[in-house]
Amino acid sequence: MTASAQTTPYVATDGTLLSVSAQAEAKRIPDIATVSTGVVTQASDANSALRANAEQMTRVVTAIKAAGIAERDIQTSGVNLNPQYKYGENQPPTITGYQASNNVNLTVRDIAKLGKILDALVATGANQINGPSFDIDDKEKDSAYDEARRAAVEKAQARAEMYAKTLGMKVRRIVSLSEGGGFAPPRPMAMMAMGRAKEAYDTPIAPGESTLSVNLDVVFELGR
Repeated sequence: MTASAQTTPYVATDGTLLSVSAQAEAKRIPDIATVSTGVVTQASDANSALRANAEQMTRVVTAIKAAGIAERDIQTSGVNLNPQYKYGENQPPTITGYQASNNVNLTVRDIAKLGKILDALVATGANQINGPSFDIDDKEKDSAYDEARRAAVEKAQARAEMYAKTLGMKVRRIVSLSEGGGFAPPRPMAMMAMGRAKEAYDTPIAPGESTLSVNLDVVFELGR
């Protein structure tokens, strides 16, 4: 077995090193949603429970594809078959039947249709739905992170200038810079009305606003 450690390289300088941490955010409206949906069935024997589940799940998957969800955006997350027990006092548990479940994760790329899609899934046999969770499809291409990076650099630079001025010094250069980032769940916004008047009773969905954050650790060299 081997072990390794990371250390900050020593920088020879006649100045003062100042370490500054800065954090900045960029906000975007989510453009994709992830939903978990599936079917749970029960029967007296395992074969019947699994067969009934397969039949019902086939209809659900057909509805998913009919809604325009691409194959790449459909992924099975779990298929389970479990016995159901009856417990009695001072008696060993007895199997009363079997429960089968099949779940898939969906990526919906048109959030405006999400409410209608959920309703269609339930109408065709889905009896489990979890989510949705919202995200931004391509954070880097959207330049959201670059927006946050620039703001974080400006914050760090301004803070370093403030310290330098207070100490009667000047900022000479940046010695090192490291980045960390994060994604915050959407914040609730006003519910959006989606669809035509006759579709007003689709399940309402509010994607809210997502926050992407960047954290910078910057080491400056100060001097006189």
